[in-house]
Amino acid sequence: MVRKGTPMARVLVIVATYNEAENLPPLAEQILAIEPPLDVLVVDDNSPDGTGRIADELAEKTGRVKVIHRPGKLGLGSAEIAGLRRAIEDGYDYALTMDADFSHDPRYIPDLIAGMAEHDLMQGSRYVPGGGTVGWPWHRKLMSRAANLWVRIVLGLKLADCSGAFKCYSVEKLKMLDLDAVRSQGYSFQEEILFHCRRAGWRIGETPIIFVERRAGQSKINSSEAFGLIWTLLKVRVGAGK
Repeated sequence: MVRKGTPMARVLVIVATYNEAENLPPLAEQILAIEPPLDVLVVDDNSPDGTGRIADELAEKTGRVKVIHRPGKLGLGSAEIAGLRRAIEDGYDYALTMDADFSHDPRYIPDLIAGMAEHDLMQGSRYVPGGGTVGWPWHRKLMSRAANLWVRIVLGLKLADCSGAFKCYSVEKLKMLDLDAVRSQGYSFQEEILFHCRRAGWRIGETPIIFVERRAGQSKINSSEAFGLIWTLLKVRVGAGK
């Protein structure tokens, strides 16, 4: 039997992709170099730049990369849920989600996994001591801080960083979570999943990370995503009070 928090735990690193052809090969190389070995699941939304094809090539070459091909751009939230379901189906101990653009440095993966010895979910946090951001203008930092404050108030989350995608989940706990109840298809998924986990009594911890602006390609976040986040999370909170 695998004990939580030990190096023997089976870990699936879930990377949702859309037009990440430049980033995926070096990212996969760094993840696969981590010891003890981890597996990678690429969830690709039919990227026009050939990311899905590259993922298939990595799968054939390494034997440790898995791929889910989806028919179109269906949203980050639904992509991560697809990955979490795959981790459950394949019997992993932990499911770890991260961005594909090197905003999340793979060197923090061991810290997230180590924290699982005492938690059911670990969050990579920009806003705890030792964390931070690189390459952000002042207005983006202000918006991020304001959004996190708003989310903490509306959803009652007591975390420093509620909107990060760098997470490690206990798959055993995920089996008991109703993933069908998650409303968010886009970026508001990050906040909503924390809300559901907290309501289920999960032990949630944070470990510091330095978030770096993407290395290549274009950001997928826009103003409509920001407004969608506000509206979706209001509906989540109202619905939870019924």
